[in-house]
Amino acid sequence: MSKVVLIGSNHAGTAAANTILDNYSGNEISIFEANDNVSYLGCGTALYIGRQIAETSVLFYSSKEALEDKGAKVHMKTPVEEIDLGGKVVTARKEDGTVVKESYDKLILATGSRPIRPNLPGMDLHGVHCVKLFQDGLGIDSDLDNPEVRTVATIGAGYIGVEIAEAVKRRGKNSLLLEKQEGCLTGYFDRDISAGMDDVLEKNGIELHYGEALQEIKSSNGKRVTSIVTDKGEYNVDMVIMAIGFLPRTELVNGKLETIQNGAIKVNLNQQTSITDVYAVGDCATVFNNATGSSDYIALATNAVRSGIVAGHNVGGTPLQSTGVQGSNGIGIYGYKMFSTGLTLERARAKGFDAACTGHEDLQKYPFMEGPNEKVKIRIVYDAKSRKVLGAQLASFQDVSMGLHMFSLAVAKGVTIDELKLLDIFFMPHFNQAFNYITVASLLAK
Repeated sequence: MSKVVLIGSNHAGTAAANTILDNYSGNEISIFEANDNVSYLGCGTALYIGRQIAETSVLFYSSKEALEDKGAKVHMKTPVEEIDLGGKVVTARKEDGTVVKESYDKLILATGSRPIRPNLPGMDLHGVHCVKLFQDGLGIDSDLDNPEVRTVATIGAGYIGVEIAEAVKRRGKNSLLLEKQEGCLTGYFDRDISAGMDDVLEKNGIELHYGEALQEIKSSNGKRVTSIVTDKGEYNVDMVIMAIGFLPRTELVNGKLETIQNGAIKVNLNQQTSITDVYAVGDCATVFNNATGSSDYIALATNAVRSGIVAGHNVGGTPLQSTGVQGSNGIGIYGYKMFSTGLTLERARAKGFDAACTGHEDLQKYPFMEGPNEKVKIRIVYDAKSRKVLGAQLASFQDVSMGLHMFSLAVAKGVTIDELKLLDIFFMPHFNQAFNYITVASLLAK
């Protein structure tokens, strides 16, 4: 029997806790959570801000009570202040000031990540928001109810920024989307794919400002934001939402555990850190990227859940290794759906691969078929030397998400672009074309 302390209970922490509680009844587990909720689906923030779902309660799939019913001891609103890794003791403080000390045999760090807050003038003004916690979403939602808020600037055109810009527009506000890069979703898609999302955003009235860097947030009254200044101009806005990325929350173990450049805790395939009996999962830890063959930082909920499961089994007593990740992801904005896995062409070349790509665009089904039938755009990235598939991107108003799972497995298993050319892909006019976009794109590879 082991005494387990778990710090953090969002996706990775909840997965680790449930794995231990459901499979290893002999262990004692204590959970420390700084927030007042667990298991929040942050990907749903834009959905309730944009009124695409009616209830926020559906975005929680576990609770303090559910974990306690399984036998865990859960300390809510009790942030950990110190970890004595040598003495194996965690010190935390409850809301009323009471200090709690808990010893452990095994420690799981699931401390997550925090939004990047740039050091710019005006960040402390009313009407400036970040996006991460459930409370952040509630604050944005409440601010948008203010009739005096007419124009909102979202800073950062990654997944969250694009989703929030759509949500703001759905609330009837003028929506500006600013990004210092020359396009949206640059970490996941090459420009010839992401350009389709630009068209969708503009057609739905979102004002795009790419290649612009935010320099200052201003107020005419010294209280609430009234404008923003970029390196290209000044814009009158009533609200600013920062969505420029995340950093791992690892302050508790700074200098005590091996980390990578951005501060994420480096772990092996068992989610073990550089200190025995200490595990790290989710956004505070690295993952093994199968596309590059190295440790990486990819903060996705899916990666967090899998890492929690792996750590839970290892802590419980069953050795289990992660199979690595490809960073598979997807987004849907105004019905336009984009999916990617592995590396973009730009990132593959930056990583030193002799990367090439192939692509195709065609209808999902034959033109003579009735019913929904949208064009699908595909790009496959591969290494010109080894011929191994490094990544893939799909975009369509049709739901073609299932195709991405095959590409994710292809990257993980080192499948070559030439093997895809003759892959046994079924055909039926109700679903696809005989020469479907995956086959044609593969055949076009040089």
